[in-house]
Amino acid sequence: MQKNTPYILFLTFVLLVTLSFFLLIKDYLLACFWAIILAVVFDPVYQRIRQYFKNSEILPLLLTMMMIILVFVIPLLTITLMITEESTSLYQKIQGGEINPQIYFQETIALLLPTFNKFSHMEALSVDQISAAAGNAFAQAIKYVAQQVPALTQNLLNLIVQFALTFYILFFLLRDGHQLIRKLISLIPIGDGIEKELFARFTSVARATVKGGLIVAVVQGSMGGFLFWFVGIPAAFLWGMLMTVLSLLPIGSTLIWAPAALILFLQGHTLNAVIVLVVGIFFISMIDNFLRPKLVGKDSKMSDYLVLVSTLGGLAWFSLTGFVLGPIIAALFITCWDLMGQESQASKRKIT
Repeated sequence: MQKNTPYILFLTFVLLVTLSFFLLIKDYLLACFWAIILAVVFDPVYQRIRQYFKNSEILPLLLTMMMIILVFVIPLLTITLMITEESTSLYQKIQGGEINPQIYFQETIALLLPTFNKFSHMEALSVDQISAAAGNAFAQAIKYVAQQVPALTQNLLNLIVQFALTFYILFFLLRDGHQLIRKLISLIPIGDGIEKELFARFTSVARATVKGGLIVAVVQGSMGGFLFWFVGIPAAFLWGMLMTVLSLLPIGSTLIWAPAALILFLQGHTLNAVIVLVVGIFFISMIDNFLRPKLVGKDSKMSDYLVLVSTLGGLAWFSLTGFVLGPIIAALFITCWDLMGQESQASKRKIT
């Protein structure tokens, strides 16, 4: 016992110092996380660029950083500004009475409500009750989006610091990432084989989520938003962004365009309903089947139900970052239990 006491004390001290360090940088953990994710996703690109510029160390790094800015930062800022502009404009029109959301729901509800009241054991509902509630819910949702703009402006300095820190850390992770991983594997006292498996799993899920999830979601949402604009559905860009978010989940954007086609059909806009249905089935839904395998490649996948639950849980815990962090935690959870099962089986074989 006395021989183990110094080691236990030292281990306790290491854990306390590690905890203190993470508490020290807790306000910047989000920047560190996104720097790691971007480094994992773009490391193959960086390695390819290095092959063409073997005599320069800085140029491949700068070119990779510029590519990341073009692929992620500029589109993200553009989309944010467009959402802000459209939601603010739409909310002002609702407040001024130029647009009444209740009217858009009345015709459809008037067609569906008699059937619902006939088969439902609940007290009969009126068209005005439901359409007013639906209109208020829609107006409140638009109001919420519009009110995020002042908060975003107030936190602009913090946002700039987070962006700058992310790219600063990313620079060193791209340059020294492989050395850091080797050092971590040698330092963590778990076992090199297990650590390599965990790092490989983290890398594969991060790439699959960002490449196969985010890019496919943006393509589906963009196509859906353009489709809604073409058939004259109000707030087409906001609906497109909602389809983008839902496309990150296995449920998909069908939850938006399918009801839209039904509503258009019930309102008598048969041609527009057929257009939405055809484009939704044969183009938007098929994007996932054709584009995701090419983007994800051999990266590991999880079953749809696990992706759905982990993504929803991640979004609830970590906000937008959760759509990446949730599946990563789930994948590491499965990998840890798989590895523990393998170790257990190996121990049994040794005994027998």
